[in-house]
Amino acid sequence: MKLARIMLLAVGMAAAVSLTAAAQDADTEKGIEKYRQMLREDPWSNPGLLDADRGETLWKTPRGPNKVSLEKCDLGKGPGKVDGAFAEMPRFFADAGRVMDLEARLLWCQEKLQGFAHADLIKRPHPGGGQPVKDTGALATYVASKSSGMKLSAKFAHPKEKESVALGEELFNRRSGPFDFACATCHAEAGKRIRLQPLGFLASPEGAKKVVGEWPAYRVSTTNVMTMQHRLVDCYWQMRLPEPEMGSELTVALISFLTKQASGGQISAPGLKR
Repeated sequence: MKLARIMLLAVGMAAAVSLTAAAQDADTEKGIEKYRQMLREDPWSNPGLLDADRGETLWKTPRGPNKVSLEKCDLGKGPGKVDGAFAEMPRFFADAGRVMDLEARLLWCQEKLQGFAHADLIKRPHPGGGQPVKDTGALATYVASKSSGMKLSAKFAHPKEKESVALGEELFNRRSGPFDFACATCHAEAGKRIRLQPLGFLASPEGAKKVVGEWPAYRVSTTNVMTMQHRLVDCYWQMRLPEPEMGSELTVALISFLTKQASGGQISAPGLKR
């Protein structure tokens, strides 16, 4: 009987500790969300806007071996037109013969128009913690910001676009790597989180609409802008899978699937993340 009482007491204490920890986590999460809301209410407090400004300068400045600007780059709405272009991507580009998201298209334009070598553009294309976003990321932040307030409205009507979405869905659900993880492992159920960070319910259109349009986003924890291509690399690293090449068919397919899931969701780029 004495042993039974001790065991019951231990179980009760463990339950009390668990409830206390859960309450503390909830309070902390509320505090973080309040901080984010304060930043959203003052749009000029978002440091990502500095990278959007830098991206605009890069867009308009003659660069590369060909010494030309990107003002002839066609993002789907005509050469040089950026307003609303991000909202309708990914999309099929006939001149490239493939589906591209924003960053893949910017890589293509820098290579074809400005003369940059493809290998140089995709070599270490993402910043480390505390480092500014690279040039392609700044360009993406600028272009995405010109669709802020609009809805994600990529059509995915072309056969190649449909193929990309289908491949992205397959990759989202495919388990692989040493942990036998898939994107769905973290993002196919509501209410999941890592430590204090809620995980997006990306398998649900309603869940995807809440988060997909916020990228590129300024991450407070790393003090830099992270683009969607960079976000995928970070997820693959956490799953201990090989780093996907920036702008590759794999990354564009995943982004196509996520964008299709989030169709109609509002764009608020650059967003603000933990």
